[in-house]
Amino acid sequence: MSIRLIFLVMLFGACYTIIFAQDYDFNKFSSLARLKYGDEAFKLATDLNQLVSQLKSAPESEKLKQMNDFFNRHIEFGDDIFVWGVSDYWASPLESIGKGAGDCEDFSIAKYVFLKILGVQNEKLRLTYVKAQFMRDGALTIQAHMVLSYYATPQSEPLILDNLNTNILPASSRTDLSPVFTFNDKGLWVGNSTKPKGDASTHLSKWRDLLVRINQDGLE
Repeated sequence: MSIRLIFLVMLFGACYTIIFAQDYDFNKFSSLARLKYGDEAFKLATDLNQLVSQLKSAPESEKLKQMNDFFNRHIEFGDDIFVWGVSDYWASPLESIGKGAGDCEDFSIAKYVFLKILGVQNEKLRLTYVKAQFMRDGALTIQAHMVLSYYATPQSEPLILDNLNTNILPASSRTDLSPVFTFNDKGLWVGNSTKPKGDASTHLSKWRDLLVRINQDGLE
């Protein structure tokens, strides 16, 4: 992905390097953060942009680590019913930054979008629904969960970016996770199948609606 650096002076106590990628309008993104959510969200959006600028020439392993750490550190986990007042909502990165909170889908979506902005090829990234096993009150619990999977090559074992276990680990080391289906903006795969079932936006209405909001926020 080609990236042009444009230097602008912004009145926020310092001068910031503004980065424009092919699918990234930082001015629109940051302006919406301030307009909709206030100065704290604007500051977080600016911090994220500075990180994007720093990572533009970094190895992919470093991009994965830094984006995984950024969102795990700055977004607080919160169930949709408490954050959005509904039982299930897929937030855009702007919405997650604005609220400063989100659930597993929101963490994974934000990492996916900004790794694409950093030039990681779409075919290497898949949002992955899993069944997660963990202990709760002394009992084994199984719960639906979403992570981001990274495939260095089509045949590679994926690395898992997660908000529960913040270490990036190969899938074989995450025996607590059982994949159900994976998707990105090019396709949807069920289980361990290597052949896509179809277009994710056709099968997942929440994904289709989310892509519209991401575009409106200046990220696609």
